[in-house]
Amino acid sequence: MFEIIKKTNFDFVGKRYWAFAVSGILILSGIASLVMKGGPKWGLDFTGGNLIEIQFADPPSLEEMRAALSGKGIPSFELQSVPSEGIYIVRTQLQGRRSPFGGTDPADPAGPRVSDMGERIRAIVAESFPDRSPVLLRKEFVGPTVGAHLFKQTSLAFILTFVGIIIYVAFRFHSGVWGVAGVVALIHDVFATIGVFSILDKEITVTVVAALLTIAGYSINDTIVIFDYLREKLRLLRTEPLNVVINRSVNDTLSRTLITNLMVLLVVLTLYFFGGEVIHDFAFAMVFGAIVGTYSSIGIATPFIYEWERVRGKRKS
Repeated sequence: MFEIIKKTNFDFVGKRYWAFAVSGILILSGIASLVMKGGPKWGLDFTGGNLIEIQFADPPSLEEMRAALSGKGIPSFELQSVPSEGIYIVRTQLQGRRSPFGGTDPADPAGPRVSDMGERIRAIVAESFPDRSPVLLRKEFVGPTVGAHLFKQTSLAFILTFVGIIIYVAFRFHSGVWGVAGVVALIHDVFATIGVFSILDKEITVTVVAALLTIAGYSINDTIVIFDYLREKLRLLRTEPLNVVINRSVNDTLSRTLITNLMVLLVVLTLYFFGGEVIHDFAFAMVFGAIVGTYSSIGIATPFIYEWERVRGKRKS
């Protein structure tokens, strides 16, 4: 096998507390951001509301667009521009529904008419900027019931993923600790990505959730490869200390890990820079997930096994 790194002898186990510290800072920063902002910034898929995407031949300024919508009585909205393509994206949420945990009162007067908001915004833009050739590219509406259902299905998907991975890894490697270690690294990757999205004020949409589940599968696959090699080393090097066996296993698979992850990173970077606005957040989540997933497989999962065995050994003695 071609190796870009040969005969490495990094002490990954010895530096485990540095890795734990970096992960702690990353996770705590994300948690702090989530607490300060009252949770993730949910997209329309979960909260319910409208999304209108309009392209101009000669786009107005952000201030002009905002003034046009506000002056015609449009309630609170979010405005995003894509200057390179002359596109404006307008998002409006259902009143009283800021997160997928609660519901909107069906008796709310805004409820029955909110699905018409997209057409109303399109008409306002056409009336305000008739000489700028506005073209409606996309108009979406998601009701509160659909948003709540999507949130429940997403939560169930993550729970079943975590439970299934613990069972599979525990069965394959005959140790529940290994299964827990794999899921710890996986949860680390998912929460780190959600935290970065919160820090950067990016929305969590169904597309981003798909990226998170992809990251989870990719991360656990990378971890299992290292675990499989570690299991073989434990059989061959029975007299060696556990930290030596773990370090040798990670170092021996390091070249494979870097080559594989570099190829994945190149693909998702291509999506990020050239994939367009629609998959921009998906690609960003995949880029970050590819990096943090590689790091967690090496710096979190295997050192976790060593730390567990070390603590258990102390208790036995």
